[in-house]
Amino acid sequence: MTPKASHSDTPSAQRPPMGLFPRSEPFVTGHLAVDSLHRLHWEQSGNPDGVPVVFVHGGPGAGTSPDHRRFFDPRRYRIVLFDQRGAGRSLPHAETRDNTTAHLVADMEMLRAHLGIERWVVFGGSWGSTLALAYGQAFPERCLGFILRGVFLFRRHEVEWFLHGMGRFFPEAHLAFLSFLPENERSDPLTAYSLRLDDPDPAVHLPAARAWCAYEDACSRLLPHRLPTSGSEGGLALARIESHYMRHGGFLDENALLNGLPALHRHPAAIVQGRYDMVCPIATADELARAWPGCRYTVVPDAGHSALEPGIASALVAETERFKALFRNFV
Repeated sequence: MTPKASHSDTPSAQRPPMGLFPRSEPFVTGHLAVDSLHRLHWEQSGNPDGVPVVFVHGGPGAGTSPDHRRFFDPRRYRIVLFDQRGAGRSLPHAETRDNTTAHLVADMEMLRAHLGIERWVVFGGSWGSTLALAYGQAFPERCLGFILRGVFLFRRHEVEWFLHGMGRFFPEAHLAFLSFLPENERSDPLTAYSLRLDDPDPAVHLPAARAWCAYEDACSRLLPHRLPTSGSEGGLALARIESHYMRHGGFLDENALLNGLPALHRHPAAIVQGRYDMVCPIATADELARAWPGCRYTVVPDAGHSALEPGIASALVAETERFKALFRNFV
């Protein structure tokens, strides 16, 4: 089935710019105890009476940042950001115990009820698209619609691509990723990195986290640029939790999210995808869009994976503006 909208193949430099909204501050923040171990950090910003939207961050383990509020018009949206188990400001930090997709889906529903929201728009990119779909298929009646970016369905070949395939386009980054390991461990980098990332000694896990994050960052943009690679706890959470999920296939059956898609066929949906996304290649987004009746599918021709690349950001804001109009009766 062909997606409702055709690809947007005009380079972003030639399109009227649509930037992010100005920075804003939360009007309330808190921590929600979701079990005896984990406490999720959450915040709300924008209009308390606006269209509820929940931002589902990537990684898993990446956490949220203030710029994530800026995809939404703060006059019209009630913007909910939260850090998933072990990520960002959630506690305990970088924790993989009791941390599975099913746990995160249940956490989202607990947070929705805690905030007194009846239904919300679900916005997620990369791993956030995976979790958004898993949540939506578990609780379709609680979702107004979906805006997804850099689609990842956590199938085996997608994980293999991350570990090995990206090296076809970023050989220097892949060589550095493998060279961190002893030569006899390079045939199975996921296991080798996981052993180090799970080690309690910072002298062991922090260098591994730096190497893992440097590899992913180097492959995330159309035009790579060198950033300071942090050995911080934030980098540890991303690397440790990401490898934890990869070892377990995302805690999802193969093709589970495609097989469960009929539950969402009547929901408004939009997918924004960078043509040259090397972390989550376009074939997956294309497959999902073709299976989702009425889905608006925008391919940004001069972008990679990052949500903050100009063309991606512009297309995402265009979709949040369209969704704002769809649900204008909320305000």
